[in-house]
Amino acid sequence: MPADSEDPHTDVQYHLEVGPDDVAETVLLPGNPERLEKIVPHWDDHEVVAHHREYRTATGTVEGTPISVTSTGIGSPSAAIAVEELARVGCETFIRVGSCGALQPEMSIGDLVITTGAVRQEGTSDEYVREDYPAVADYEVVSALVAAAERLGYDYHTGITMSADSFYAGQGREGYDGYRAAGSEDLVDQLVEANVKNIEMEASAICTLANLYGLRAGAVCTVYADRDGGEFATKGESRAAETASLATHLLARMDKIKREAGIDRWHAGLSLEE
Repeated sequence: MPADSEDPHTDVQYHLEVGPDDVAETVLLPGNPERLEKIVPHWDDHEVVAHHREYRTATGTVEGTPISVTSTGIGSPSAAIAVEELARVGCETFIRVGSCGALQPEMSIGDLVITTGAVRQEGTSDEYVREDYPAVADYEVVSALVAAAERLGYDYHTGITMSADSFYAGQGREGYDGYRAAGSEDLVDQLVEANVKNIEMEASAICTLANLYGLRAGAVCTVYADRDGGEFATKGESRAAETASLATHLLARMDKIKREAGIDRWHAGLSLEE
C-alpha cells in the first residue's frame, strides 16, 4: 500500500493554518468569516491568529477564560475539516454558533435554538460512521448554553436540529426556476410532526465527530427564518454569539468545580453559584 499523502507540517494545520499555541481548548464555530466581528466584541480581548480560505481564527478571553473562534464556511464538509484540525492542535470543546430556520409554531425570529441532538441529513458524517449512529450534543455544553441564555434573558428553545447539505432543495425550498427535489414538498411538514426544532447545515457533523473523538460539542443558533410563518429577518444576530461566549466561561467554571469535587462529569447536585 502506498504511504498516506499527508501535509508534512504536523504543527501548523494545512487548511486552518493554526498551531497548538494559537487556540484555546474551547472554540466557537460560526460559518461566515465575517461573523467573527459579531463574536469578539463580547470578549475581553482578542487577536486574529490565522485567516486562510474560509477559515478565520481569533483567540482571546471572556471574563478571563481563554476562548477561540474559527469560521468554517457553509456546510458540514468544511466544518468537519475545522473540527479535525482544531482537535489536532488541542481543542476539546466545540460550539457551533450560527443562524437557522425555525420549524415549530411557538418559535419566533430572533429566538435561540440550543441543539440537544441532530438529524444527520448531511453526508459528511456518513463517511465517518454508520448512518444509525446518533449526533448528540454534549449535555455539559447544552447545560452551559441554557445557563448562559437564562442569565442573558434571551428566549430560547432546546431540542432536535436537522442538518442539511443543501440550503435550497435539502431544506424543502424550490430550486432554480421552480425545481422541486423528490420529497421536498413534504419535508418541512414531516420534520414539524417529528418535533424537530430547526434546520441548519453543520451541527450534526460537528456533534458526530466530537463524540467519535471523545470531545465535547454543541450548537446555538439564532432564528432568521420562520418556516412556519414564512418570515425572514436577521434580528438578534449577535445573541447566539453572546450566549456561546458566556457559555464558554461557564463551562470553564463547571470544569473547575468538577476538579475540586474530584469527579469527571457535571451533575444536578453541583452548582455554579458562588
